[in-house]
Amino acid sequence: MIKYVAKRLVISLATVWAIATICFFLIRLLPGNPFIVANPLDITNADKMMEYYGLNDPVWMQYVRFMNSLLHLDFGYSLAHAGRSVNEVIALYFPVTAQLAIQAMLFGIPTGTLLGILSAYKRGGTIDISTQLLTIMTTAIPAYVLAAMLQLLLSVKLGWFPASGWETQKYTILPTICLSLGMISGHCRGMRTLMLEVGQQDYLKTAKAKGLSEARIIFFHQIRNALLPMVTNLGLEIAGLLMGSFVIEKIFSVPGLGKYFVNSINELDYTMAMGLVVFQAVVVVAANFIVDILYVLIDPRVKLD
Repeated sequence: MIKYVAKRLVISLATVWAIATICFFLIRLLPGNPFIVANPLDITNADKMMEYYGLNDPVWMQYVRFMNSLLHLDFGYSLAHAGRSVNEVIALYFPVTAQLAIQAMLFGIPTGTLLGILSAYKRGGTIDISTQLLTIMTTAIPAYVLAAMLQLLLSVKLGWFPASGWETQKYTILPTICLSLGMISGHCRGMRTLMLEVGQQDYLKTAKAKGLSEARIIFFHQIRNALLPMVTNLGLEIAGLLMGSFVIEKIFSVPGLGKYFVNSINELDYTMAMGLVVFQAVVVVAANFIVDILYVLIDPRVKLD
């Protein structure tokens, strides 16, 4: 087990390094001067700032400085917002993004799993057809369109929830629902397919032949074995939630990292963009690392290679 954990840890660290390296050179390919973007009329000062921040140095020198700072967990200072460190922005605004993602997971995973189980159990019935239509609609319609529809219906027409902002817990309901719709669809489809697949296995037929009750077969054999493959998708779902939350944050005026990430690209704020990209990569890779370990603990049949 120790060897397996060590191997996964090395792979995780190598993945973060690769992401940081690729993103560093890709961002440097963006044309333009970040200080001219911030102040188009002051070209002289922009050239001085480029020299001050070392952006006129060879790219390999900038890369070495960046990696050295990264090893010290220092993402540097924003080029567009003087005196604002990237670490400070992450500390202030990531908790909001994390809260939104966690709420979406706590709502989306149980809801999608339950709908998938009911859909498989009532295959061909009204519940099955309804859930299939729901998953198709939420998958086909973009998140920003669904968000606008929910705002119009639940906020403007019915007045149940605030349309935007982030003040009390009530303000979090609509963005949480919007962000969780994709997760609900994915878990519903996946759970339905796995339930039907597991239902054809020989050990379930044996359980029925032994006279076990239908409820016991479903809960202790079919659902339990169908849930195991779903665990492996949690890491990717966390990545989808973090990236998908940027759009939702913009629509619902949620004060998370999304605004800074989008603005950093528009403003050519290299340090802010790189810091947020690497931080998101660390979160996603860490989530996948934890999921890999949990899957081995949950299912002892997995080989430790």
